[in-house]
Amino acid sequence: MTTHRPSELGGAALDETDRLLLEHLSRDGRASYAEIGLLANLSATAVRRRIDRLRARGVVRGFTVVLDPALLGWRTEAFVEVYCRARTSPEELMASLRQFPEVVAAWTVTGDADALVHLRAADTRHLEGVIERIRKEPGVQRSRSSVVLSQLIG
Repeated sequence: MTTHRPSELGGAALDETDRLLLEHLSRDGRASYAEIGLLANLSATAVRRRIDRLRARGVVRGFTVVLDPALLGWRTEAFVEVYCRARTSPEELMASLRQFPEVVAAWTVTGDADALVHLRAADTRHLEGVIERIRKEPGVQRSRSSVVLSQLIG
């Protein structure tokens, strides 16, 4: 008997087979349906049909390439807490941050800071310049930075 667990993903439950397919796909997004099928004991057609359904439901939103930033010359990484001036909307902050190619990701957060920004730069001098340019944005009052020394997980 197949156990079905409810999931918040896509608004409906994912069964164990869906979870297994997603696990294999997350490890190797370039794996063929036949390769995934061998691991999940399904035909390539069944794998394709299930993955198509997961895509239609929004569980799988796309496929991407994972780059090595260090090999591209982006060896310095930091997380920057951004404190905004009064009445700065998330949309305004997002528009400001999008102009910086060094911004990897950004989130609005709870706590004292208004946003947390993930940056990558070539070196600390480059990083300092980016942080200074972000601090000069009209909606930004101040920032607090933490430079990554080493990655533990991920």
